[in-house]
Amino acid sequence: MSLRRFARLALWLEELFPERHLYLRSGGEMRGFVLTPKRQLLVAGGVAVAALWMGASTAALVVGAFTPSKSDLELARLQARDARLASAVAQLNSGGRSIQLLADNAEKRHEALTMLLTDLKGQPGAAQALAPALQPVADVQASPAQRIQQVEQDQDRLIDEAETFAKNRADRLKLAFRLAGLDPAAYAGARNSLGGPLIEGKDPRALAAVLDVDEDFAARLQHAAADLTDMQSLASSEAAIPFAKPATGTRETSGFGARADPFTGHAAYHPGQDFAGAYGSPIDVTAPGIVSYAGPRAGYGNTVEVDHGHGFKTRYGHLSAISVTVGQHVAVGQRIGAMGSTGRSTGTHLHYEVWVNGRPQNPLRFVKAGDYVQQNQF
Repeated sequence: MSLRRFARLALWLEELFPERHLYLRSGGEMRGFVLTPKRQLLVAGGVAVAALWMGASTAALVVGAFTPSKSDLELARLQARDARLASAVAQLNSGGRSIQLLADNAEKRHEALTMLLTDLKGQPGAAQALAPALQPVADVQASPAQRIQQVEQDQDRLIDEAETFAKNRADRLKLAFRLAGLDPAAYAGARNSLGGPLIEGKDPRALAAVLDVDEDFAARLQHAAADLTDMQSLASSEAAIPFAKPATGTRETSGFGARADPFTGHAAYHPGQDFAGAYGSPIDVTAPGIVSYAGPRAGYGNTVEVDHGHGFKTRYGHLSAISVTVGQHVAVGQRIGAMGSTGRSTGTHLHYEVWVNGRPQNPLRFVKAGDYVQQNQF
């Protein structure tokens, strides 16, 4: 069957490329050339390959010309920015109302930047981190156009420093949350009031129109605002997390989880961490909050419970004395009682519990996370 097909193909090619005779006359002489089917096939094949190569090369050239790389896009952005600055300087040098227009643009950028930086006030380490960017070098020899250009460069540097500070602090807070066994994603981005329109507008072009600034500056504001929102959400939640130690000068004894009951000797669940120390040692609250319970509780003896908000609660048991009342606001580190051995206890110690959304957690994870927080000075 295959031989018949091959024979048919050969006949078809012979019909398509029959033997041809070519005669050339030169100087009174006649010369003849015979173009066999084989030679015609070779010539046709060469032409087809050349045409295919030229077509592919042309297509690749066209695609490359209309598909800019990442570096090309970045270069185009920088060139556009330089072109805008050069145009502004040229307009200033030509006089007219150009200098006022450029000054107005710098002022609008300043107003937008102020919206962003307002929420950084009071954040630990913010002043030190932004101090270099807040000290521009003034050139008294510069022209008005050059001075305004320097102001815009200072604004660009300041927004970069603000975004870097916010991202670094957010990353450290996320690590502290993980050390405590918490999911940072559940606490990041919960606050939506930062900067008003800075986080409401998803499209930089729309934000640029609202703030009346250039699109590139608006996009950078959005990125910085997003980092600041995450940082502030985490910082707000971190303030309610019991990271502090409930007592100093103590040693860790019975831990969280399964253990042998000290009275029965049988396996039992221990929902907290015990700290042994001297009788009457001060017991401090581990995060700010409101006292939700203060008094005797079955098994715990004299007990204080504090609601810290955001789903966090702490419990302090076996106290010899209680120093707070229900409904009282307490600050982190404030004394709430004294160590004792009341209730179901075999000796002087503090039984300390941490609850998150109604479930007991391992308190030592929060203590270790608190040590990390202290070392990094959030």
